[in-house]
Amino acid sequence: MNFLITGAAGFLGSSLANQLAREGHQVRGLDDLSTGNPQALGPDVHFTRGDVSDRPKLWTLLQEVDVVYHLAARVSVPESVLYPRDYNNVNVGGTVALMEAMRDVGVRRVVLASSGAVYGDLGVQTLAESITPNPRSPYAVSKLAAEYYVRTIGGLWGIETVSLRIFNAYGPGQHLPASHPPVVPHYLKQALRGGTLVAHGDGSQTRDYVYVDDVVTALVAAATAPNINGMVINVGSGTETSIRDLIKAVDDVTGGKAEVIYNVQTSGGVSRMRADITLAQEKLSYHPSIKLDDGLRLTINRDPRFK
Repeated sequence: MNFLITGAAGFLGSSLANQLAREGHQVRGLDDLSTGNPQALGPDVHFTRGDVSDRPKLWTLLQEVDVVYHLAARVSVPESVLYPRDYNNVNVGGTVALMEAMRDVGVRRVVLASSGAVYGDLGVQTLAESITPNPRSPYAVSKLAAEYYVRTIGGLWGIETVSLRIFNAYGPGQHLPASHPPVVPHYLKQALRGGTLVAHGDGSQTRDYVYVDDVVTALVAAATAPNINGMVINVGSGTETSIRDLIKAVDDVTGGKAEVIYNVQTSGGVSRMRADITLAQEKLSYHPSIKLDDGLRLTINRDPRFK
């Protein structure tokens, strides 16, 4: 098959692109390199630097493409609070531009990488797709808006769509910015050098951490799975892990050198997050296989930054 991946040089995009190329598919990648790393892409991925809102460039890249993976997005929740207009322009405007270009060229299916963040703080143990989302950040709002645009435009223009709500993905190669880094690689980096792990709140808040290889498995399945048009599907581990338990797991795999500080004066964010993955199991034959401890070890072993 022929694929176009937007955000192809990013953490999830590069892992997906390389997997599809290994399977023998023709893979084109588009990324503006605002956070992506083109060196993460294998030689069989045909990479183009560019913006997802560049319609003429999209028309060229979409020729003879069977399925588009739309992963290009700005992804920092704290940053989105400061720059909501930028997040709307990229995450919503970029999605609409892509859908217009797909209509013009005649591409038949798109897989959108959405986020578990759209649910917000609902306080329920397990988050199913049928629950009404309650987004708590401009980032989450932008992802929910992208879902609605993709499904609505797809229905109007005859494009098959599926949105995967990806929970807290982690693994080797994850972008580690100086401000607001993702918690898993940040904790690993701090622990390995004997630094300090700072937890916001009391550490009781939970997240659903899912290893990158499991996410890629779900993404690959979504390209060809039957009877999923218009659906929203959770992709997580199905396991709830508190920040305290994450710290313990990081401690175990790194040898326990880090100091831990709980900053109870600041909010720990959403109180509970755990994906109900029943629909993914049914529709994508999705069965996450990598437990947190193993995923942390794989991240350390496969990422040269942790050597």
